[in-house]
Amino acid sequence: MLSLLACFCAIFFIAIITQAFIGVSDSPIIVASMGASAVILFFIPNSPLAQPWPLIGGQLCSAFIGMSCALNIAETASSSAIAVGGSVLAMLLLRCLHPPGAATALAPVMAGHSITSLGYSFMLVPVGINLIIMLILTIIFNRWIMNLDYPSALASKEEEKIQRHHATIPEYKIGITQQDIELALKNSDSFIDITATELRHLLSSAEMNTFKRVRGDICCVDIMQREITTVEYGTEVEDAWKLIQSKKLKVIPVVDSANRVIGIITWHDFFKHINLNAYDSLQDQFRRFIRRTARIHTNKPEVVGHIMTQSVVTLPEMAHIVELIPLMSMQGHRQIPIINAEQRLVGMVHQANLVAALYNQDLAHAMGNG
Repeated sequence: MLSLLACFCAIFFIAIITQAFIGVSDSPIIVASMGASAVILFFIPNSPLAQPWPLIGGQLCSAFIGMSCALNIAETASSSAIAVGGSVLAMLLLRCLHPPGAATALAPVMAGHSITSLGYSFMLVPVGINLIIMLILTIIFNRWIMNLDYPSALASKEEEKIQRHHATIPEYKIGITQQDIELALKNSDSFIDITATELRHLLSSAEMNTFKRVRGDICCVDIMQREITTVEYGTEVEDAWKLIQSKKLKVIPVVDSANRVIGIITWHDFFKHINLNAYDSLQDQFRRFIRRTARIHTNKPEVVGHIMTQSVVTLPEMAHIVELIPLMSMQGHRQIPIINAEQRLVGMVHQANLVAALYNQDLAHAMGNG
């Protein structure tokens, strides 16, 4: 229903704004193919056909070819065929295939003098204005109202950047990789109306659903460790290190007064502030770092909030354990904080907890089959 409403609003505002721009004129205020573009942009925004370059490039090159045919070829049948064929060829060569563009190419041929009288200015008014308004409305609707990653190409680059920054992805892994999907799409002898990123999401979802069906309903709350050592933002660095040493921990969640996770602290967070190239021994440098400063002013971190990692991946307690697998196997997380419906910390799942859960279930199945 939201996409339907978006189609209505897009065409309405395109017509109103274009009419206000050109004033009183015989020039058409909207190209009929914008209706077909609206359906593609608002109902299948992740399609390669719905991205900004296919929309802009496909419509403009089709308008140019259609007007050229209308001005230079008098016979309607030939002019129509060349306009459509030429526009499709141009869109394929420029990698901006947008099916409504073929309808735009037909507009000057079929409308006659009312549009051919505009000449190549037809590409600017009304086509150019229509496209600018349509693109702005598409971005506003898909990104801000529907909360979608649009344009999809931009979303794919951002996702790859985040993965490179936050995760260490192994060179080889079991399962389907992004490169496998891109190669399969490249080798396909037909046009696939889906991006590699969207296809990967669908395959990942299918794998997760298969895992849930085979493994049953095992949630994070069933395998998590409930007794957790936590620190607060203002906990002194020295006290946090003593906790890690005395309890033999590798990670401690940082929580606020309401027990909501605001960060996480690991061994790496302690050592990243130490200059390992200095001549002093590492032990001496580390002691100076964690030791409380007696003076009022200091140039080193004194509390956990100054050294903690703020970006923390959490999962709700009722999340299926399948959601832990890509986080731990692909993104390198060794433990995941578990939160309840009020976003409060209730437990922690370590890699050992996940492995034990999978092993015990496999053992139970094996004994049952035996």
